[in-house]
Amino acid sequence: MEITWLGHACFRIKGKGGTVITDPFGEGTGYQLGKVTADIVTVSHDHPGHNFAKGVSGSPKVISGPGEYEIAGIFIYGIRTYHDAEKGQIRGKNTCFLIEIDDTRVAHLGDLGHVPSVAEINEMNDADILLIPVGGGTTIDATTATEVVRLLNPKIVIPMHYKTDISTAPLDSAEKFLNEMGIKNLAPVPKLTANKAALPPETQVVLLSYR
Repeated sequence: MEITWLGHACFRIKGKGGTVITDPFGEGTGYQLGKVTADIVTVSHDHPGHNFAKGVSGSPKVISGPGEYEIAGIFIYGIRTYHDAEKGQIRGKNTCFLIEIDDTRVAHLGDLGHVPSVAEINEMNDADILLIPVGGGTTIDATTATEVVRLLNPKIVIPMHYKTDISTAPLDSAEKFLNEMGIKNLAPVPKLTANKAALPPETQVVLLSYR
């Protein structure tokens, strides 16, 4: 299974049987989606930086809410959360997705805006790889993201939705999150290749460079 960061909250997760694109972005983020193809597109919430499903070719199945789904041998569980700490009263609802692909479980938290409840944690706590927003602003910040990591205890953590040299959103950089996690001088890599048998024994942070 291979994970590539396309920018913002958008990843390409490629397995043996199919490909998932998460939260594809339209114009206005600073990133360029380019030509991407997938079998499945997940949309955490209906905002322009996360819902540009029509930009993905291949006639993918679009999943944009809670529920259980199986497509191309990939299992996806949508978990209702919120885009703010007031149960969606400010920014609305958010869907976290647990994606099981090649026997590895990847949790994509979308624009999560709060510490998940005990029930929400129980639905996601068997995630092997966690894709988590860390830039604050409209999502959780570095401190809260660190708390969520400790609650979920994944094997690999990949930060997303933070300030880069081309992003336009008013976000914090990844450095704040890395500092909270006690990590210094972490070099980004172009992609993550992972399999269940070779996951690290303790939580490891991987910083991906955007495509």
